[in-house]
Amino acid sequence: MNTFNPPNNMTIADFPFPIHTGAIKPKWAEEAQKKGYNILARIVDRMHLALQCKLCGGISKVRHYTLTSANPLCSHCIEQVWQVDAVAAGLEFIKRDPARRNYAFYRMPCGHEISRQFELIKRVAAGETGLRCETCRAAMEVSEAAALGWDLIGPDSEGDPNYRIFQHAECGHTQRIARANIQTQRFSCGGCGIDWPAAPSFIYLMRFISATGRELIKAGFSRNPTSRMHHQLVVGQEMPCEILRTVAVPTGRQALCIEKGLHKMLQLNHPECIVDPASYRGQIRVASEIYDASLTPTILGHLDDIEAELGTNVECRAA
Repeated sequence: MNTFNPPNNMTIADFPFPIHTGAIKPKWAEEAQKKGYNILARIVDRMHLALQCKLCGGISKVRHYTLTSANPLCSHCIEQVWQVDAVAAGLEFIKRDPARRNYAFYRMPCGHEISRQFELIKRVAAGETGLRCETCRAAMEVSEAAALGWDLIGPDSEGDPNYRIFQHAECGHTQRIARANIQTQRFSCGGCGIDWPAAPSFIYLMRFISATGRELIKAGFSRNPTSRMHHQLVVGQEMPCEILRTVAVPTGRQALCIEKGLHKMLQLNHPECIVDPASYRGQIRVASEIYDASLTPTILGHLDDIEAELGTNVECRAA
């Protein structure tokens, strides 16, 4: 039997494997046809065959024992599946990772290369999980810290992936801070920071729209009302919400006293406006101090009085 059957007028010089002398046994050719291949040649040594996939036309090196005892997989067809999965996941397949057989290199939309498991890319393509670029994430962490006056020094000294080591640009103090606290801005410097009772704070009024469409409002105090609204109060980011008014207060302790007095007055004079917690459970992370939006003008009036009494003359700010 002919030992070399080049496809599409391919020459021996063009063939991707060195040709090995020797006949192709009829039983090998029969098995190859049954399993979706044509045998093109014996290659490399007496143990290997060049198989051409009838489906994609790709040429693979396979042991003749594997051909007769199993169903060899076409590496080219498999790679096409990887490429399709990559496109569905919004990536570009580059090549298989030679160091890890279940991984491949992909190019992210940002242009950076990553190495990920094939199964993870399938899950991303199916919408079951997301994917992030370590290079972009690192740059984002540096930018987030810099916006708050901190320098990102490096990973956590205790090995916790949720923490980083930061240095305060103003005073030079170095400390470990949870990344979530950097994002929500809920931390202070251990070197020059002021604890919340003495730190400046705000009395705020927020508005929420529940899943039923009902408008709800909440009055309270916080050193950072925007962070409190988005990262502590609202359960789902799709819930419409906004800050209607803030009043600056010199200290957190004073803000706490003002808030308690305000709620006591509202609950005494407007009990009909107190909203049942069951109506917003799972949407706002509080169990009380939520009022119907009809009380908005009344609370805004109280905040005007509070600001006048404090003598802050701070411009009203909305979110």
